[in-house]
Amino acid sequence: MYPIDLLSPSHPLHKQAPGAQPTPADFEVNLQSNTGFLPEKPIPRLPEAYSPWEDALTRAQKVPDLKCGGSVDLICEGGMTAYIFTQLPVISINDLKADKQLLRRAHKVLAFLVHFYVHSIPPDQTAGSVLIPRSLATPLLQVSEVLRMAPVLTFADTVLWNWDLVNPELPVTIENMRFGVELFSGTEDERNFWFGNAKVELLGVEMLHLFNEYHSLPNVSDFASVCKINRLLTRLVAIVDRVEETLMSMRDLVDPSTFYWQVRPWFNGNASGPSSPTWVFEDGPDASTLDLSGPSAGQSSVMHALDIFLDIDFKLQQRRYPAPSEANKRSDLGFMERMRRYMPGAHRDYLSHLANTNRPLRELAKSTPAVKESYNAAVSAVRKFRDSHIRIACLYVVSMARSTAIPVGCPVFAMMQRMERQQKQTGRSTGTGGNELSLLLKSNRDATARAAVKV
Repeated sequence: MYPIDLLSPSHPLHKQAPGAQPTPADFEVNLQSNTGFLPEKPIPRLPEAYSPWEDALTRAQKVPDLKCGGSVDLICEGGMTAYIFTQLPVISINDLKADKQLLRRAHKVLAFLVHFYVHSIPPDQTAGSVLIPRSLATPLLQVSEVLRMAPVLTFADTVLWNWDLVNPELPVTIENMRFGVELFSGTEDERNFWFGNAKVELLGVEMLHLFNEYHSLPNVSDFASVCKINRLLTRLVAIVDRVEETLMSMRDLVDPSTFYWQVRPWFNGNASGPSSPTWVFEDGPDASTLDLSGPSAGQSSVMHALDIFLDIDFKLQQRRYPAPSEANKRSDLGFMERMRRYMPGAHRDYLSHLANTNRPLRELAKSTPAVKESYNAAVSAVRKFRDSHIRIACLYVVSMARSTAIPVGCPVFAMMQRMERQQKQTGRSTGTGGNELSLLLKSNRDATARAAVKV
C-alpha cells in the first residue's frame, strides 16, 4: 500500500461538499427509478387530437414498399409520400406543452415521420433539396424549441424514448422493457441495435449513482474519503468493462450488411453527403441554422457524463502527454460538443452542472498519489472501450462501405445508390453524426489515453 498524500486545509481541492445544490432529478436524470436518462415510465400515445401523426407513423412502418422485397415502382410513383404525408393537417402543440412526456412523444413521432418522408422521395424528385411540409415542419420546430433540442431524429428519440413495458403490471426493469417500439426497417437487427444502445444507457445508471456519490462526499482529502474514492473508481472500471462487453455483443445480434444497407440510411439528416439533398422546412428557418445531422451514439448523455467525470479533453485544449498526432488534429475536434445540442436541454444542463464541479477528479488524482492508480485504471477502461468501438465501426460501417454491393431489388435502392456515390466521391466513411468516422474515433480514443496522469 502506497502512502496517502493528504491535502492541507488551504489546498484548492480541500472543498467541503456544497450545501443546497441541484440534484440529478432537477435535470430529469432518474436515479431513484434506476432509469437514468430514460424516463421513469414509457411515453404514452398522444391524445386523440394528434391521431393524424400517430396514424401516419403506424402506416409508414407498415408500407411494404420500404422493406426489401417490395416494389421500387410504388415508391417512385410517390404512393407512400402522397397517401401518408400530403394530407396531414397542421396541428397546434399548445395542448402538449404542460406534459413533458407528451412533448417527448410528439418529437419522436414527428422526427420519425420527417425521416420516413425525406428518405422515401426518389433522388430525381428532390432537385438537390427536399421540402418538408409545414404539417411536419411547424410542430417539430415548435416541440424542439420547448424541449431545447434539435428538430431532427436523435438518440433520445430512437433509444431513450423508444420503449414500452412487456408487462405493464410489473416494475420497469430491462427484462420487462421492449425496445425498438418504432422501427424503420422492421428488422430484428434494427430492434437489437436499439436494444444494445439502451442496455449501455441502463448500465450507465450505475455510473450516474457513482458520480453523485463522489460529489456528495463531505470532502475529498481525509483518509476515509480517499479510500471511498478508490472504491468508487474500482466500481467504475467494472461498469465500463460491462459496457464494452455489451458493445461487442452486438456482433451476435446485428448483421452488418442488414444494418448498413437497410437500417443506417434512414438515420441520415440534412445534407449528410455530397449526393444528399438539403432539407427545407416550409415556413421555417434556413436549415443551415439548425442542427440536423441525425441520431448518433455520440449523443449519449451517459457517455458524455463519463467523459466529463474523467475530464477527457476531446478539443485538445490542454497540454497533455503524448502530444496529439497530426491525424488527431485533423479530426472533428468539436464533434462531441456539437452532439450535446441534440440532447434534451435538461440533460445538457446536467452535463454542464457536472462539468462545473469545484472538485474535478483528474485534478484530485494529480495531487493525491493514492488516487492516481485508480483514476488511471478508469481511464484505461474507457480507452479499451473506445478501441472496441473502433473495431465495431470498422465491421459495421467502414468494411461495408468498401466491400458490400447494394442488395438487388431493395426498395430503398435509390437511397443506397446515393450512399454509394458519396463513398466514391469522398473516399471515406462517415458516421451518422456526419463526421469522418475512423479519424474521429481514433482521435477520441487517443484523447482518452492522454487523460492518464503520471504516477
